[in-house]
Amino acid sequence: MDDDIRLNVPLLRRRVPNLTTVAKASGLRPATVSNLCTGKISLAKAEVRTLVTLATLAGCTLDELVIRGGGITMMESGIKVLDLFAPLVRGGTVGLVARSNMGQLVLVQELFHRFSQRNYVTVFWSPFTAEELGDDDIHKGIKFVMDHAQLTATTLDQTYELIDSHRHDKEIILAADRRTVLSGGLWTLKEKLMDAGARPITTLLVDISGDAVDEDTPYGPLDTLLNFDINLVTRSLYPAVDPITSTSSLLEGAQLELTHITIQQRARKLLRRYKELRALVSAWGIERLSDSDKTTYHRGERLEAYLSQPFYVAEPFTKRLGISVSLDDTLNDTRRILDGVVDEHTVEQFLYLGELNF
Repeated sequence: MDDDIRLNVPLLRRRVPNLTTVAKASGLRPATVSNLCTGKISLAKAEVRTLVTLATLAGCTLDELVIRGGGITMMESGIKVLDLFAPLVRGGTVGLVARSNMGQLVLVQELFHRFSQRNYVTVFWSPFTAEELGDDDIHKGIKFVMDHAQLTATTLDQTYELIDSHRHDKEIILAADRRTVLSGGLWTLKEKLMDAGARPITTLLVDISGDAVDEDTPYGPLDTLLNFDINLVTRSLYPAVDPITSTSSLLEGAQLELTHITIQQRARKLLRRYKELRALVSAWGIERLSDSDKTTYHRGERLEAYLSQPFYVAEPFTKRLGISVSLDDTLNDTRRILDGVVDEHTVEQFLYLGELNF
């Protein structure tokens, strides 16, 4: 993301349909507003009064109106729970917080696989060399990541050289262990890339030790946080990403379409209440719930099951074909579940499928 700034035109157009007319009535020159929207006039040359007036008309803050560094944009992954609740930011930093054996390394492999199909270069900054890897589950997971990464390095210099040699014509996704954050190596790498004029790389941070769960901010500032839920793991619902506590900076301000924001808010609210009701049902049985709560509980069950998804990299183990689901289908399916359109279907029908086929 560059150092340039630009106007959040989709937000303006959405909130102020007759923008130039309304702007003129507020004392702004229509030609100026039009040229700012098209980019003919650099936003850096705009008067503060103009920006304040536009923000007032749109009912937003200046931070929402002005997009910095070319704007933060979503990397659609085709993974339902990520795209809906915690979308990845292009050129941003993603932190995966999980205990060992909860599936974080499998998710990294899957993201590598999916984005390599879109002409991204995938790089793994491994904490171990191939010779140092043993036969325990953690080391096996690291080896699988190595197998799915197009390029692997074990030192800062190697990682920099690999990225630098591909950065001119390809987008990069880097996966690294938390120890690169604690040692300062990751920030040194990013500074070197910035000094070289490289565009920001999308970074996936994992904690192989599992200690990140016990820290408030295990990775420092993040654009996307993916918390894993042991309750989902114990019930074999994968990917075990917690849709309630996982989040993304894209959900702040006006970076996403209003439909996306609204549906994810409704879905998060439903799942939060469903989680509360699960504890009651476990203790007292479902008959103790009111009719309204029973409806909420069953819809929460369906949505939770719908968010399970087969991965391409796991096909040899699960015997299920990997599936990718577009964001539009995810939003539409989630809305149907929330609105009760598919209430007549059993929970089992929602497990490990792509988009709803009923």
